[in-house]
Amino acid sequence: MATADQVKALIRSHAAGDDYQFYAVALQMAAREARNGHAGYAQDLRELIDAAKGRSAKAVPTPMVAPRGDLASLLSVEYPEQRLSDLSLDKDVLSALRRVLHEQRQRDRLRAAGFAPLRRLLLVGPPGTGKTLTARVLAGELRLPLFTVRLEGLITKFMGETAAKLRLIFDQLAETAGAYLFDEVDALAGARTNSNDVGEIRRVLNSFLQFLEQDASNSVIIATSNLPEHLDRALYRRFDVMLNYPMPSGEIAKQVIRNRLAMFDLGTVCWQQVSSIAKGLSHSEITAAAEQAAKEAILIDQEKVGTKLLVEALQARQVSVISPSE
Repeated sequence: MATADQVKALIRSHAAGDDYQFYAVALQMAAREARNGHAGYAQDLRELIDAAKGRSAKAVPTPMVAPRGDLASLLSVEYPEQRLSDLSLDKDVLSALRRVLHEQRQRDRLRAAGFAPLRRLLLVGPPGTGKTLTARVLAGELRLPLFTVRLEGLITKFMGETAAKLRLIFDQLAETAGAYLFDEVDALAGARTNSNDVGEIRRVLNSFLQFLEQDASNSVIIATSNLPEHLDRALYRRFDVMLNYPMPSGEIAKQVIRNRLAMFDLGTVCWQQVSSIAKGLSHSEITAAAEQAAKEAILIDQEKVGTKLLVEALQARQVSVISPSE
């Protein structure tokens, strides 16, 4: 059954109109019931939550937009359904993301008082630690289209043309509210002191910095980098928030697995052993291992995922990380 804290959290989030927190607590309750062996009850809860989310989404429809003309080669668009409860991250990162969402939902009140909401985020950390998923979650929570900048279409051997394409993107950003993702922004914002840099590349960076500085739209801008030490220092000043995504701790690894396998019985799992084997793996690698263990359980007609299946799947991922060419 739900704990007293969960019931109070449900009431508080409902009273505040905070849908994402309400659903996050409800999903925690479903996961708790699944862990306690109440698979049927947990499934009923999840179906109720999914149905409620569907009705909520229909109540505030997201206008469908698609890049046209020259923008079609520069931007791809999707309409994510992920929510904050889908993220298993460090508590400080989650707290910062909740703050961004809160300010975005109250942006009219903030602007009326002469303040701008947080809307430019720089996410840094190793590959597979949840940066791109965060962009999808922010778009999903705010019911915005997620536009991903296609760097292969943006960056050309003619740097003047690249700067012109950047202007097209920022014009679109001002005209069509959305979440705009500059994934692996290093290609645009490498340090100007790099020894192999050339004048034209520096001009592209300067253009990018200028467009960021001048942008006053309602869109959310998200840039990610796996190599923050290679970024030009001036880039940091253009963002409202910089979030560091570390490799998952043992507790976060446990959360990742539990979230992905919420509908399985995990009551016999030795989490200390599993967390130890998961050390050094990214969120995406742990997720892939959890999915592999779940599929194996299904194929052998097993309703629970135990320590052995998880350890074997995680060990297989460790081997692929150590010897990617094999």
